[in-house]
Amino acid sequence: MRTARIRPHVEVHDGNGPPALMVHGILSSRAQWLLNLDALRTVCTPVVMELWGHGRSPLPDNPEPYAPGGYVETFESIRDDIGADRWFVIGQSLGAALTLRYALDHPERVIAHVFTNSNSALADARWRDRMTKGAPEMARRIEAGGSAAVAAMPVNPRHAKRLPEPVRTALIEDADAIESRAIGRAIEHTVPDSSVRDQIVRNQVASLLIAGTRERDFIEPRDFAAATMPKLDVVDLDAGHAVNIGAPDEFNAAVVEFFSRWR
Repeated sequence: MRTARIRPHVEVHDGNGPPALMVHGILSSRAQWLLNLDALRTVCTPVVMELWGHGRSPLPDNPEPYAPGGYVETFESIRDDIGADRWFVIGQSLGAALTLRYALDHPERVIAHVFTNSNSALADARWRDRMTKGAPEMARRIEAGGSAAVAAMPVNPRHAKRLPEPVRTALIEDADAIESRAIGRAIEHTVPDSSVRDQIVRNQVASLLIAGTRERDFIEPRDFAAATMPKLDVVDLDAGHAVNIGAPDEFNAAVVEFFSRWR
């Protein structure tokens, strides 16, 4: 039984091809994809959703929708809503952890999967233990600190040095509108159980990891996925964590070529 009928904000763009669910990471929004939509719509129909409490999405009171399994159910509800039997999925950062889980749980619904740097998706057992123990207190501090605490987070887009316009302005505006409760709930209920490191060996979906090689912390997770995950191709680009923004032309070309194989 699916957890709730509450819906996140979803935008279905014009496109030429199967629908493609696009899921951003924490403290981001639909603006994550501003430099990608025009190119990607040539091979798919972009379906952009915003995480709970981010952008224009509501902020559920109960914790279940925020859990990775809750997001998987939400993705399935979106697929039902748009009338798609199968679709592409694209995940960025924390969104990649969620789309990876979805592809693992529902391979029959996924034509092909693209994901980017995501330490949370491929975190080891020690990281998971630290997050499980520390997430509740971290969430409480951020919620108590309000907008100032959200603005101070290292992943807040206002601290990024290489974001081009108009993406930078749009991301900052959306980040400034996020309630601290949304970040607290993501940290407490989404992030600790986000890793699928121990599960990727059972992947059945044609997948592409587009890795930003400037993010040093992602080298080990990238190498682990390349060595462990079946049906995975890897494209390395000279960019940081937000590889789809840092190297948009190369990212777009890689996704278009990959999706073109499976349309």
